[in-house]
Amino acid sequence: MHAAVLEPVIPERRLRELTRAGLWGDELIIDRFDRIAAARPDDVAVVGHEAASGARTSRTFGELKRLSVRAALGLVELGVGRGDVVAAQLPGWWHYFVLYPACARIGAVFNPLMPIFRQRELRFMLGFPKTKLLVVPRSFRGVDYPAMVDGIRPDLPDLEQVLVVGGEDPETSLERLLLEAPREDGVDAGSHLAPLRPGANDVTELMYTSGTTGEPKGVMHTPNTLLAKARLAWELFRMNERDVMYMGSPLAHQTGFMYACVMSLARGVKSVVQDVWSPRVASELIQDERCTITVAATPFLNDLVHDPAVREFDITSLRLFLCAGAPIPRVLLREAAGAHPDLYVMSAWGMTENGIVTATFPGDPEEKVFDTDGRAIPHQSVRIVDDAGNRIPAGAEGRLQSRGPTLFVGYFNRPDAYQVDEDLWFDTGDNARIDADGYIRITGRSRDIIIRGGENVPVVEVENLLYHHPDIVDAAIIGVPDPRLGERGCAVVTLRDGARMTLERMVGWLTDRQLARNYLPERLEVIDEFPRTPSGKIQKFRLREMFVPEPDHA
Repeated sequence: MHAAVLEPVIPERRLRELTRAGLWGDELIIDRFDRIAAARPDDVAVVGHEAASGARTSRTFGELKRLSVRAALGLVELGVGRGDVVAAQLPGWWHYFVLYPACARIGAVFNPLMPIFRQRELRFMLGFPKTKLLVVPRSFRGVDYPAMVDGIRPDLPDLEQVLVVGGEDPETSLERLLLEAPREDGVDAGSHLAPLRPGANDVTELMYTSGTTGEPKGVMHTPNTLLAKARLAWELFRMNERDVMYMGSPLAHQTGFMYACVMSLARGVKSVVQDVWSPRVASELIQDERCTITVAATPFLNDLVHDPAVREFDITSLRLFLCAGAPIPRVLLREAAGAHPDLYVMSAWGMTENGIVTATFPGDPEEKVFDTDGRAIPHQSVRIVDDAGNRIPAGAEGRLQSRGPTLFVGYFNRPDAYQVDEDLWFDTGDNARIDADGYIRITGRSRDIIIRGGENVPVVEVENLLYHHPDIVDAAIIGVPDPRLGERGCAVVTLRDGARMTLERMVGWLTDRQLARNYLPERLEVIDEFPRTPSGKIQKFRLREMFVPEPDHA
């Protein structure tokens, strides 16, 4: 079988400009990692917490270096080479900190996959890039992963090997095949691995988008784009080697993979990872490990602010919470400031495709912190354009475009979807406004607008108002078909325990807050729980599947 070709899209102009600016070079992530491991072999690199056993596992930089070299040699023995895709469908376990650098040493492409994916998603996500090797847990949250994969193996002719973390079969055990055999003893590992060393502009990571639109695309990143992300975050967070990153987001999501795994390997900070989210456990880990920084989506912040179990622990070491991945209810930012006055909540915007692009900064006026998604961080650029690609005035809504060194290098086998123009501007698919000071506010997805009678409804503004309602926990607005107006707005909400809501009460509350009549939702659906991506984004395409097929009640 032939491996898929993951061809990066890197215009000569981009390469030239970023190299001249010192933002791209020839260095690899493993080069930085190996220097850190040599200088600080006994420093802890990762602490992992497993919910099933309650156990914590610590690994030092020196241990990770030895294990990743050992695993790289083992992958070569299994026939994995440059350009081959190695997928890992694992929870937030320390194994990522071995598997990724092992793949990076031999030029293999690492593809993290969320543990929630099942046969339907895996057939596509493994088959599309001709994945050669897959790593799964023996069991996680009651799921038998080897059995699940066995059921679809006939549909995956390119998948040659499945390795199992904690597996008992010596033919498939990750530990037996990659981690325990001391292949590097008496072997010049450098000479064995050097011919497979990739370039800094080769594809090193493949990650599927979260799928809020229901159309996952394989985002491709290189060592240069990932190292740029690490550098820009290091500067934005004002980090040093004494900082400790807490990561409750899945490591198979770009937030967790980038700002825990890659940040630790490339910058030498300790990461504390948790495989199943629990506010109590998170608070205990933050307290015990003296975590200082975390990057996560709105639900994580909401729990740290409101869950009473958090108050049992001292989390005052946490100085920065970068909140991104979904629109942040402004009321939540105010509540966080009240509950944790020493914690700076940084509102930010970014994507799997480009990492952190905009953020608020310490010292920003309150209205910027609470009512915007920040301004472009150093070395990143944003602009708002109309449908013809022309810049539009401050305050007007339009398409958000971004440009910078962290931008990805294409969607795997989807050149038609790579919307980057000749001036290197990427069309993000988000709608936004920008103010006179350069601060943006995301107003919705360009594919997620409601057009009622020819007028665009500002979806995010309506949602933010609903978040202020004392009985509403979460809210989303979707469009439902209407034969006369084209679409009408449908509010989907979850309520606090014991609360009740009617359409009339909700509309009255919004009207009292002077929301324009044309923007008022005309249908209400109350649900127990929202379908979400692993990063916390509400999956509106799932809501549409739930409610749009029903007859219009207006």
